[in-house]
Amino acid sequence: MPSQTHPSLYLDSKFGNFVLKTNKTPKPGPGELLVRIEAAGLNPVDWKIQKYGMFIESYPVIVGTDVAGTVEEVGQGVSSFAKGDRVLYQGSWAEDRAGYQQYNLIDASTAAKIPSNISLEEAASIPVAIGATVIGLYNPKPQGAGLVAPFEASKRGHEAGKPFFVFGGATSVGQYVIQFAKLSGFSPIITTASLKHEQHLKSLGATHIIDRHNPLSSLPDEIAKITTKPFEIVFDAISASETQEAGYNILSEGGTMIVVLTTQVKSLTSGKNIIHVFGVFTLPETRELGVQFYSQLEAMLKEGVIRPNRVEVVPGGLNGVVPGLERLQSDQVSGTKLIVRPQETIV
Repeated sequence: MPSQTHPSLYLDSKFGNFVLKTNKTPKPGPGELLVRIEAAGLNPVDWKIQKYGMFIESYPVIVGTDVAGTVEEVGQGVSSFAKGDRVLYQGSWAEDRAGYQQYNLIDASTAAKIPSNISLEEAASIPVAIGATVIGLYNPKPQGAGLVAPFEASKRGHEAGKPFFVFGGATSVGQYVIQFAKLSGFSPIITTASLKHEQHLKSLGATHIIDRHNPLSSLPDEIAKITTKPFEIVFDAISASETQEAGYNILSEGGTMIVVLTTQVKSLTSGKNIIHVFGVFTLPETRELGVQFYSQLEAMLKEGVIRPNRVEVVPGGLNGVVPGLERLQSDQVSGTKLIVRPQETIV
């Protein structure tokens, strides 16, 4: 049995500091799981919350939303999980559900078992980035592009013959976007990335890599060498103002561009759609898709049609979060996901 309290990393105030404290270990309610957190992924949004005071209204707060661990207790009415199961899931910014601690709660309907071919650390690279990908591409309009979800083999290849473009193919989100574009049947799948990632991204399903260091003004000419078909879908996993403008310019009339940050396109036209995706499956408009997706995720990972990000473990348990976030903020991470192991925390 877990102890009554456990180490947790709190952001102590708006624009404040991350401080290691203790938190009460919760009990699972009906439909919930209590999970011993073995691996937690670091995300840029975590340092942005600290630096810019985004999203959070009440402090102190625990953040961290990419989570993998082992089931410690099962709540009433849960029959699909048992104590000791390895699971992955997306946490939330709440004391009993966030990832930068040693235990938390999760709704069993939006958790997935981890197959034996995936490590806990790899599993912790999945939830947030894959959530943004799946919601952006497959949630019904206007919250998503409304494409046919290829979670099952019978639904794959629906977009065969259509080209697909993604900015930032080597980002955590971009890597999952490439894989789902392949499952949906898109071809060619074109992405921008550092050329050092070319072999890996092609192994995920990208067909063409355009050097991210090329000026964006040259993008139409580079694309014309590959395809002349119109782009009905553009996914901007970078979503800087310049990539959004470039993506909007190559988007066809009636097409949809998915962005992961606030829309910054200056001159909008009525014939093109922009979706700012918020990759959370607990919202009323995303929950149904989330339950459907998580019910199929274990099988997709076991089959190998979805592969996790490559990972780097940051030492020190929860004490490694701050130096890891500093690396993300300084743009010192490329093509990998930083992971901490909360159980290794020394108080």
